[in-house]
Amino acid sequence: MIKLSKLSDYAIVVLSQLAAEQGTLLTASELSTKTTIPEPTVAKVLKLLSKSEIINSSRGVRGGYNMTRAPKEITVAELIEALEGPILITSCADHQVEADCNIAEICPMHGKWARVNMVVKDALGTLALSDLLVSVRKKSA
Repeated sequence: MIKLSKLSDYAIVVLSQLAAEQGTLLTASELSTKTTIPEPTVAKVLKLLSKSEIINSSRGVRGGYNMTRAPKEITVAELIEALEGPILITSCADHQVEADCNIAEICPMHGKWARVNMVVKDALGTLALSDLLVSVRKKSA
């Protein structure tokens, strides 16, 4: 089974909130309150998304986070890689690991997983973040 971590789920919720309030800087605390995700988890998600330049981070009293691009311009593959690391079906799909494999010369799957991995990665690259966003209701102040 291929399974993403809860962090990826949380990222979709956080990004949904940022997308709903496009153009507004939101702090980690505000995002935590609006999404009901614990603030340390929101902060971790924001750090990873910022590092991958999916969101902007602005420091200071009037600082916060906002999206760098429209949700339709961010691929699901990009999002998964930002949160989970490289997309690999098995370690055999990673050429560096494959070189260290003890049974690579006799393995019937040698070289085959890389193709499967590429198909999955390409498919995730055709989906946009906008395809995953959840509906967010803005709370009135």
